[in-house]
Amino acid sequence: MSRIKQDHSRFRDIVRGKVRRNLKSYISNGELIGKQGNDRVSIPLPQIELPRFKFSSQDGGGVGQGQGKPGDGIGDGDGQPGEGAGEAGEGEGEKALEVDVTLDELAQILGEELELPRIEPKGSKQVVSERDKYTGIRPVGPNSLRHFKRTYTRALKRTIATGEFNPKNPVVVPVKDDMRYRAWTTVSSPQANALVIYMMDVSGSMGDEQKEIVRIESFWINAWLKSQYEGIETRYIIHDATAKEVDEHTFFHTRESGGTMISSAYKLAARLIESEYAASEWNIYLFHFSDGDNWSVDDTSVCVQVMREHLIPVCNQFSYGQVESPYGSGQFIKDLRQHFDVDGPDCSVVVSEIKNKDAIVGSIKEFLGAGR
Repeated sequence: MSRIKQDHSRFRDIVRGKVRRNLKSYISNGELIGKQGNDRVSIPLPQIELPRFKFSSQDGGGVGQGQGKPGDGIGDGDGQPGEGAGEAGEGEGEKALEVDVTLDELAQILGEELELPRIEPKGSKQVVSERDKYTGIRPVGPNSLRHFKRTYTRALKRTIATGEFNPKNPVVVPVKDDMRYRAWTTVSSPQANALVIYMMDVSGSMGDEQKEIVRIESFWINAWLKSQYEGIETRYIIHDATAKEVDEHTFFHTRESGGTMISSAYKLAARLIESEYAASEWNIYLFHFSDGDNWSVDDTSVCVQVMREHLIPVCNQFSYGQVESPYGSGQFIKDLRQHFDVDGPDCSVVVSEIKNKDAIVGSIKEFLGAGR
């Protein structure tokens, strides 16, 4: 390994250590999601100082040549002090460094720090992808696939065998019969895929702070699930008194003022799964976030029925996160605990109370800690 690669490897280890030690603050910080790219995230690491040149003191004075005197002007040469913005301070400026980390690395750090078990996929393969795999060498092929090492070795053996090789002038020129090319075959690669359905109450009692908590938590849940499956399909459902499917941006930015009927979202999710996703082929995850208010006891009974008959039998796990709100009663999580053995090892229903951003870490561990 070259020196620069060794230095880069040590730097990556330092970055991973910094991210690990500050993971909880990164999780509760929504700014990190804003720096997300296609498959990378920029993480600010103010604790790492960049190397810099330091010049020794010289006998010269001032900015240019010769001896300087107190009061000598610099800059525009008019001898007048320049005007600055802001007041002078005595502390050091913040040394912030942003480092790109892949989502896979981030998920690995998350799993190690929270001690998350790896997921054993339940569904069978959903997609069989085909790709070209180099499996051997053959004497014909395009120049783009020419194998230089094999070609040179073949030419060297030929020149030695025929007595043409001169050690004092070791020139080896391949001929047509020496050429060797990579051979490939098309292989099928089964992929375990997952469907993730996020459902959220967008009634008036769910404010911007509650939606921000949902946005942050769903980002980290997706990062972990993407590291466990070849592909993930994500669908979003919002509901107040009625439910509808929306895109990701609408999901996190819509706010309604109507009442709340949770069963409308559960029924829509059940129809979506039944019409588009075979339970035998997909690993299905359902996440519902609400402040715990529901329209009536009767609607809660409908929710339980839909869960028992349509959702729980087809999904790897049903997760309910209750985000604390000053306007929500918080009753729904109590109802789920009453109807399901949520603390049992074989129960695929997981509930979590999320009081604020600091509780996101614990909630993620509750949702993903079972390894389903």
